[in-house]
Amino acid sequence: MKNPKKRLKSNAELGKEDYNYKKLLRQISKTKLDSRKLKENDHRIIGRQMDLFSFSETAPGMVFWHNNGLIIYNKLVELIRGELKKADYKEIKTPEILDKKLWQISGHWEKYKENIFLTEYEGREFAVKPMSCPGGILVYKKTPKSYKDFPLRIAELGIVHRQELSGVLGGLFRVIQFTQDDAHIYCTEKQLEKELINVIELTDKIYKIFNFKYDVELSTRPKKRIGSDKIWDKAESLLAKILKKKKIKFKIHKGEGVFYGPKVDFHIKDSLNRTWQCGTTQLDFSMPERFNLTYKDEKNKSKRPIMIHRAIYGSLERFIGILIEHTKGHFPLWLSPIQARIINFTDRNNKAVKKLAGELKQQGFRVDIDLKTEPLQGKIKQAEIEKIPYIITIGDREEKSGSLAVRNKGKVTQIKKDKFIKQIKKEVEERL
Repeated sequence: MKNPKKRLKSNAELGKEDYNYKKLLRQISKTKLDSRKLKENDHRIIGRQMDLFSFSETAPGMVFWHNNGLIIYNKLVELIRGELKKADYKEIKTPEILDKKLWQISGHWEKYKENIFLTEYEGREFAVKPMSCPGGILVYKKTPKSYKDFPLRIAELGIVHRQELSGVLGGLFRVIQFTQDDAHIYCTEKQLEKELINVIELTDKIYKIFNFKYDVELSTRPKKRIGSDKIWDKAESLLAKILKKKKIKFKIHKGEGVFYGPKVDFHIKDSLNRTWQCGTTQLDFSMPERFNLTYKDEKNKSKRPIMIHRAIYGSLERFIGILIEHTKGHFPLWLSPIQARIINFTDRNNKAVKKLAGELKQQGFRVDIDLKTEPLQGKIKQAEIEKIPYIITIGDREEKSGSLAVRNKGKVTQIKKDKFIKQIKKEVEERL
């Protein structure tokens, strides 16, 4: 059979295709955000002003991190990783798509399926993970465990996806894809109380860095659950006992535990006195049984470990959204995407501006410059809109005196360069 001749497209057809392509690009670029309906401190407005992140209809409920926003994200990761290292955690990374069978064993298929994204591959059904615990359990099972390995603390900054109705999505506060600072601790019954206290203390330590106050809730067994009432009685009473021992005031939240165990939730308060549930510590006797997790005790007998699930930020995306509104975008210096902007007074000062920027960058600071031929006040105003902590102006007077005109929180001071560097270095190192 002869191949049919390929018909050349007319200019009109090509023009129509080009038009449709441009129309599609415009649709993709559209955003539903109407800033007239938002408050001044809304994280979506501040996110635009500071060029932190964006959203697109091509990926509903999923964040496009810009360079400035990714700096904040990475600094939070750096902070938690540093604390995990001190607390002797090991870090892992597991796949985002796992076989349906795994979720059937864990109980998620029965209790949580409506929130899971499903897909198929070669006739097999898979789930995009809504949480990291089953994947982490597979890592545990890869090698035999002894009581000498315990407590075993395993952390994962896992990317998870959960189905949400489009109507409830809201900036960084409610997303479909997010990163959870998950961790799972495997321990013996004797070690359990100490490990739970360690988690509570670590959560408190992290929140204090951001000056967050918080309330605590003990969430008890839900209607949809796995495990016997005896196990639930034991787990709930142990969590209550530890909270009382630590002299932590807490409320009982009946029926709001996860399906595999009770939990202690941490609700942080922001500058507007709103509360957000971020941290959680969950006690699990059921998952180790369902996955047949074992270890050898001192007498070489097989025993079942106890499992603690915990997160401190919860969702990094949500935590960043809370931080943006809590600080109104005025992050502490160690977290600020751009820590200082250097502005010229006239073109005569450009060389001095570039030289200072180079010196500060060499010291490890995040600095940029503004040499635009615009009025000085306009450039200062723009830096303030972008919430840049330190705005440094260099003119002829500064070049001659060797000092810097530094604006911080609306106040301008003249300061020697070496003293300024020493000051901001301390501010970053001590996370002031």
